[in-house]
Amino acid sequence: MAATPKTGSRAEREALREQLRAVGGRPADLVAEMRSRWRYRPREAWRHAHGWTLQQLAARVDAAAAAHPGGALATDASLMGKYEKWPHGGRRPTFRVLALLAEVFGCQIDELLDFDDRQELPEDELLLLSGPQPAEPKTAPAPPVETPPPSLNVAELVEHAAAESATWAQWAETSNIGDLALEQFLADIRKLALSYLADNPFTVFTKTRSLRDRVFVLLEGRQYPRQSADLYAAAGYLCALLAWISSDLGQIREADTQARTAWLCAELSGHNDLRAWVLSTRSKIAFWDGRLREAIGYARRGTDYHPQGTAAILLACQEADAWSTLDAGTEARAALERAADARNQQTGVDEIGGLFTCLDFRRANYNAAVLARIGDAAAALRESETALADCHGQPYGTIAQVHISQGFAHLALGQPDGTLDALRPVLALPPERRLDTVNRRLSELARSVARSPLGASSPGRALQTDIEAWHAHALPRTLALGPGPDTA
Repeated sequence: MAATPKTGSRAEREALREQLRAVGGRPADLVAEMRSRWRYRPREAWRHAHGWTLQQLAARVDAAAAAHPGGALATDASLMGKYEKWPHGGRRPTFRVLALLAEVFGCQIDELLDFDDRQELPEDELLLLSGPQPAEPKTAPAPPVETPPPSLNVAELVEHAAAESATWAQWAETSNIGDLALEQFLADIRKLALSYLADNPFTVFTKTRSLRDRVFVLLEGRQYPRQSADLYAAAGYLCALLAWISSDLGQIREADTQARTAWLCAELSGHNDLRAWVLSTRSKIAFWDGRLREAIGYARRGTDYHPQGTAAILLACQEADAWSTLDAGTEARAALERAADARNQQTGVDEIGGLFTCLDFRRANYNAAVLARIGDAAAALRESETALADCHGQPYGTIAQVHISQGFAHLALGQPDGTLDALRPVLALPPERRLDTVNRRLSELARSVARSPLGASSPGRALQTDIEAWHAHALPRTLALGPGPDTA
């Protein structure tokens, strides 16, 4: 199980610390990030999370020890380094050392140990940890029981067997997560899915990744089967959110990787609504990667799971979007009709909401885009104008997409002034809001303008120049903090 650590420089650690501090990250979040990014052992990660040297840590541990019975430990930097390396070399920290480290770091003793540590710890110290501390290893061995001597009488034999069962039951009921913690994870995921509609994509990505890592660590431990299913569902939604954001940032390959992991989690959780949302995410990724037939296939598979909320609406809209891009007008209209039927027949509510919901404004965005592509410009214009008349509080990225569809409709109807007016709000978006999906739709419209009579006019040439300038200052590729993304 030993892994070779990847060294993060002091500058890299400090930069990461500042980034997480800026978005409200906790020390535990920073520890999870460092362990994931640089493969630090837990005790080393906690020290770096506080920004301490080995000698500074030794001084703090000595000071804490002096305040407790037993007195100071007289530790030094070398000894602290050995404690961090164990059991891959170094020296095993005693339970007292672990307790003092947890005190100075402000964490639980359990958070200072990984699976390798637990395999090497003496049984008596593991028993001390099994009280108020949650169990972490993937598979924890059941506590040993004594074999009764052959001379026991019947009553003693039965009593001993009952004690064995009680000991095993006490071990088996230990879980590293409780129902309240699972509820909090769900609440945190809802908050992230909602905040992505308005906040900075980098900020939400960082928070989502941190929460995903915490769920992954818990899944490496032991919990009841229903708790494992809930954790897999949480991991699935978090990976799906990371996949969606990755796609909006133009990182299609990475988005696909996140989506595949989300699908694995959905399968392990047995959660049909999650399956539908993951397949919607995969359809979206395939669409923007030009794999239109795959996008249709994912959308149809998602519908087969009969989700209880609004996922069926979005899946039908996504199928229509792909058909319209393939110039299949009949199939596109049929898919839009299925989206309307799904809206009318909707049962239940979305478990997460936010990004993982499809309300009327989002459906109108797809309607306008599809109708514009298949040549029904008048209907596309009506759909976009009706939606924009009441768009207050809607995700700004979806609003931008509707404006672009409105521009397409005006262009097809020979109304150049309408096209120019429709695009003004989009061209005014600040760089941090110019995500890849909006970028591509605007490029598509620019090509249509160039082929139209508008393209040869002064306003048309000016519009094309403005769009080129817009692209030149599109979404920055650095971890900048500012307002957030698109949802289409």
